[in-house]
Amino acid sequence: MDADFSHPPHDLISLFNACDADHADFAIGSRYISGVNVVNWPIGRVIMSYYASAYVRFITGLKIKDTTAGFICYTRKVLERFDLDNIRLKGYAFQIEMKFTAWKMGFNFIEVPIIFTDRKKGKSKMSGGIFNEAVWGVIKMKIRSWFTKYKK
Repeated sequence: MDADFSHPPHDLISLFNACDADHADFAIGSRYISGVNVVNWPIGRVIMSYYASAYVRFITGLKIKDTTAGFICYTRKVLERFDLDNIRLKGYAFQIEMKFTAWKMGFNFIEVPIIFTDRKKGKSKMSGGIFNEAVWGVIKMKIRSWFTKYKK
């Protein structure tokens, strides 16, 4: 969850309930599960984010609408299975790799619709380097997955 309240704190309950009552292994606060629910972002940033998720789905086969989301609830059993030293992507791309790895391990997920509102204070960390890492890193991650055994 972003500390700038871009992710609505009241939706934490929905993420928790998706894992608890609905038995998901991880729940994603999704900007794109029911249309595009982003407020006060420049249109270029919305388009980049939306199509970044489409690109990730195309490359990986991941069935998550908001692959770059940072508002996530992972259950303890998922986090205990991760070897965090093997998460190679940094920047925003680590969010993609975490979801992809959990999915490859066979964990199930639910996307919970949220309304994402741009920060009122602070600055984005988005940069050309982070963008390049995501583009090429997703391809490398997919290729590595062909040679990796994922166990739940």
